[in-house]
This record gives sequence, structure tokens and C-alpha cells, in this order.
Amino acid sequence: MDDRRQAGPGGPRERAEPSPDVGAPASAGARERAETSPDVGPPAPAGGRERRAAGVALAVLGAAVLAVVAFTTPWRQPPSAADPARDFTAAQLARAAAFDAAIDPPGYLSYALGLLFAGLLVLTPLGARLLGRLRGPWWLRVVAGVLLLTAILQALRWPLGVWYEIRLREWGLSTQDWAAWTGDRLKSIGVGVVLTSIMVLAVVALARKVRRWWIPAAAGAFALTVAASFVYPVLFEPLFNDFRPMPDGPLRSSLLAMADRDGVPVEDVLVADASRRTTALNAYVSGFGATRRIVVYDTLLAAPRPEVELVVAHELGHAAHDDVLSGTLVGALGAAAGAVLLFALSGLARRRAGVASLADPRAAGVLLGLVSLAGVLSGPAQNLVSRHVEARADVHALDLTRAPATFVAMQKRLATANLSDLSPDVVEYVLYASHPTAPERIALARAWARLNGVPEP
Repeated sequence: MDDRRQAGPGGPRERAEPSPDVGAPASAGARERAETSPDVGPPAPAGGRERRAAGVALAVLGAAVLAVVAFTTPWRQPPSAADPARDFTAAQLARAAAFDAAIDPPGYLSYALGLLFAGLLVLTPLGARLLGRLRGPWWLRVVAGVLLLTAILQALRWPLGVWYEIRLREWGLSTQDWAAWTGDRLKSIGVGVVLTSIMVLAVVALARKVRRWWIPAAAGAFALTVAASFVYPVLFEPLFNDFRPMPDGPLRSSLLAMADRDGVPVEDVLVADASRRTTALNAYVSGFGATRRIVVYDTLLAAPRPEVELVVAHELGHAAHDDVLSGTLVGALGAAAGAVLLFALSGLARRRAGVASLADPRAAGVLLGLVSLAGVLSGPAQNLVSRHVEARADVHALDLTRAPATFVAMQKRLATANLSDLSPDVVEYVLYASHPTAPERIALARAWARLNGVPEP
């Protein structure tokens, strides 16, 4: 049930986090540069046949992404008309708007800074000049380049992150001390550097050896995305939270019984120690197959049991519709398409960046910048799909519990506790809203009640 301020391994989500970040995984490659190691022969330049083959592959992968999105996204939802003033007082609306205004400056500045840095890496020789100072074997220069560029951007954004964290504390949403906040941020950066280095190393290695580097690069990007989705819950989530099974008792029994009634196999219901960093209420589902689990914030356990059950029913909706699996498939196909697209864009990008070949370790900056820009361009579309998926999970929760009045009460509790944006402007909604707003979800519950002959709350 998370929104843009609650989800993610770092606690309440900074608006800085969705912005272009050179710590994001990347995949690409290209032809050999003359200055590379003498033991590596330059692959032959790409010909028209190869470009046509890459174009066909890109078209097929793009069509596959669109097909999966089209058939797995619930585009039709019960009609609803949101009215924030119907369910929230003037004071609550004013408080939510004031909080949003308080976090806007660091959030937008961090977003713009990441976008500017990515653009400089792609459109200017900045990255090549910085990485050209590195020495050592090519693979060491790649890793060092990823680390250097990430460190530069994060150093520039660090004061904005501090500013954002101060705002969270002023509004009572953060319970972390600065040591814990710094540790979480460094761990998040470290995970990004490791994943990025693996992918860039693989791409540069392929570009140094294989003429049609985009074929194994696309396959590798697909495989790595699937693997990361599968292992993230057991390898990476424990870096940020401690998890324990929900204690035996009426709540655990009712949740497991609800999952059984819903026909959704659940490995476990876990409680995350979120209270050590935030007062926000949240729950989520992650992983699939043997690693799928439902996680409830310990801050949510103080809510009335029917509301907790509704939150978990929403997460069961994600499991029932295999949202993590379909999202992983879309991400994997998109990553593969991105590798091929990098081949199509590499010629122009490397010339603007002053790099003769993406096989040159100095091209790590070009790769990171292109992937960051691709994330910006795809973000609004991802949010659009996510909002429909989240709305379907809400409908699933209502179908399972048939308690729209409790659903409305739960949405009010979440929105007020998390200081959710109750009426975002168009820019915020497009850039950040991966979930419907609380008023939209409440309106959906009322529409569901009318359609199912249940008293409208």
C-alpha cells in the first residue's frame, strides 16, 4: 500500500531517489578503441546487415514489452471521481500541501542535478576526461570509473539528501539518527555500484571480443534482471531491515487463513523493523516463487486488525495476479531492448562524448548516462502502469474482504500518518505517482460498493 514517500529499502522514499542516477545498472557495448590493450583485436565495424539485424531484434523486443504490458495491465477499472475535500478536513489538506511544499525543493533539485549530470556524460567529453585519468588494467578502470562517477554525483546530491531528511524529521516522519541515515544511504549506493560494475564490465568485455556485442549483452541484461528480482528479497532487503515472522496470534492466523481462502501460496508473513527509521505505515510484497513473502511494517501493527487485514489483502492481490513476476518479465525484456537500443545510439553518443568506442573503459560514463536518461523517459510510463496495477490490487482487497467502509478508514489512516500528497499537480503525478492518490482509492472503494450492492461508505 506504499506511495512515493514510503517504499524502498531506505525508509521513506526521497524524491531524490527516482531521479537519474549513475548508480543504476547499465548494459551496452561497441567497437574497439585503438588505444586499448594490444592483445585485443578490434572487431570489424558494424555493417548494414548487422544494423538491420539489431533493428529487427529491437522491434521484436519492443513489441514483446508492449504485448506483456498490454495483456497484464488492468486498463479498465471501476469509474470513480476523487474529491479530497469529502474525506479530509481543511486542516489535513493544508498539512499535506505544506509538507509537500517543504520536500519539493530538495526533491526537484536532486532530480534536476541527476538529469544534468547524466546529460553531461552523454553529450560532452566530461566523463571521458575524468575516466581518462585512471590507470591500470581495463577492467579495473571500468570499476574505478563507475565508482568515481557515482561518488561525484552522490557527493553533489548529499546536501540535498540531508535537507530532505531534515524535513522528514521536522514533520515527524523520520526516526533515524544521522549515523543510521548515513549507513542506509551508503549501503544503497554500494548496492548500485556493485550491480552497475558487473553489467558494465560484462558489456565492455563483450565489446572487446565480440562483433555483435548487443546479442549477448541483451541476453545477459535479461538474465540479470530476472536473477536480481528473485534474490533481492533474501540478499539485499536484509541489508536495510531486520525481519521476523509475525508472532502467533489472532492477526497472524487471520492473515494466513485469508491467504488460504484466496488461494495464494504465501511462504511467510514477516514484520520489518521499520520503526527504527520512520513513523510511516506500509506493507509490500516482494520476490516470487520460493522467495515471495508479504512484509508488514511494525508501525502498521498498531492499526485496527481489520485495517491491517485489508492492507495484506491488497498485497495478496499482487501475489494472486503475479504482479512481481509480470513486472520482472517487463523489466527483463526492457533491459534486453535497452541493450540493443544502446547499439543504435552508441555511435552518436560516443562521438559527442569524445570516445572512439564503447569498448574503451572511458565509455563507462556514456553507458551510465544513457541508462539514466532512459530511466527518466520510461518513468512516466512505468508509473502509469503501476497505478493501474495498484488499483487492481485494491479491487482484489475489496473483493476478498467486502469491507469498503474499512477500506476507506484504512486509506484515511495511511494518508494522514504518511502525509501523503492528497492532490498532486500534474508534474508530480506524472513523475512520482506510482500509486493512485488516497482520494482516488477512496473513490474506487465507493464505486466498488455501488457496483456490488454494498452500502457506500
